Amino acid sequence: MANRAASIRVCIDACDCLTALGDAVTTCSRLREGEIALELHSAPGEGPERVPLALTGPCVVETPPRWLAPCRELLARVPEAPWGMAGYPVIVSSSNFGIDQMLAAYQTGDERYHAASTPTRAVRMLAEAVGWGPNRFIVSNACVSAQLALIQAQRMLEARLAERVLVFSFDFLSDFVVGGFHALKILNADFPQPYACRETGSIGLGDGAAFAVLSRESGGFQLAASAALSENYHMTANDPTGAGFRGVLERVAPALPAGRVWVKGHGTGTLEAGRLEAETVASLLPESPLVAWKGSLGHTLGSCGLVELAVALEAMRTGEIPGTVGAEAPFFTGNVSRDNFSAAGYGGFILLSSAFGGAQAAHLVTRD
Repeated sequence: MANRAASIRVCIDACDCLTALGDAVTTCSRLREGEIALELHSAPGEGPERVPLALTGPCVVETPPRWLAPCRELLARVPEAPWGMAGYPVIVSSSNFGIDQMLAAYQTGDERYHAASTPTRAVRMLAEAVGWGPNRFIVSNACVSAQLALIQAQRMLEARLAERVLVFSFDFLSDFVVGGFHALKILNADFPQPYACRETGSIGLGDGAAFAVLSRESGGFQLAASAALSENYHMTANDPTGAGFRGVLERVAPALPAGRVWVKGHGTGTLEAGRLEAETVASLLPESPLVAWKGSLGHTLGSCGLVELAVALEAMRTGEIPGTVGAEAPFFTGNVSRDNFSAAGYGGFILLSSAFGGAQAAHLVTRD
């Protein structure tokens, strides 16, 4: 369990992302228009089923890995600093680190794939490409990876172990990842509809990468509180009492600002997790609208927390929050917002993620 109500102000100096719709500015704008990036693609292996994926490029195994070029392009937008040197650490998170490279190395014996076949090697390849120093950390815990990396950065700043911290996360799809979710039957021919009350649940998967630069200086928004916990209930199912969702929300609630907040939920489109999340938010924050964007962007795996943070910040800056794209009523609860709404009157938002193994994470982001 981690529970952080920031004793020292931790601000977001810069943040951006890459999705199948574009950078944070473009993604936010296209979400407001209700655009769905997911398209049907053949599932790996034999069989006719096609599944919804949101890709930034062809899903192929190649060397260098297909994530390297788009990551370099995104990282070119990071404000200049001696990243990776003393006082300026880099924290890299992902749920798979391009695991296709490991599989390709095993299946083909081609040594070229070994260059990025483990998290350490993948991050070293990235560091060499963009010039990071040796002060690098790796965080990976399924689909809460990016928010755990943000918590680690907060701790470094609060302990005055760093002047600024760069958090970077990337997850790009491969047949290995798509095949795994397809085998669980939650990735099927249906498109996801987060929080929709229907007979069959479904998710979509998407490429995603994002960065945030954190410091103790003013950045327009700050991470006012954070929480993480593990339900320890089941590898692929949540505690049916909703204890995990309630646990992280209750721990950030004491730091709520005077104005209202809205909630960017995890909201993949699975039935049980969606119902538990919506009911918990409705119970604890009845005045807060709940939205999810994975009905368009797909689930960007361990990077979803940072990807959606970048979109949420852009939405706050420009004054209109995208609604729950791709989903239609009836919803599990009345607090789910299908439509866009004005950011006026909202002092901040809560960012939620959950993951296999019952891992949960939450951040409260407020205007600085």
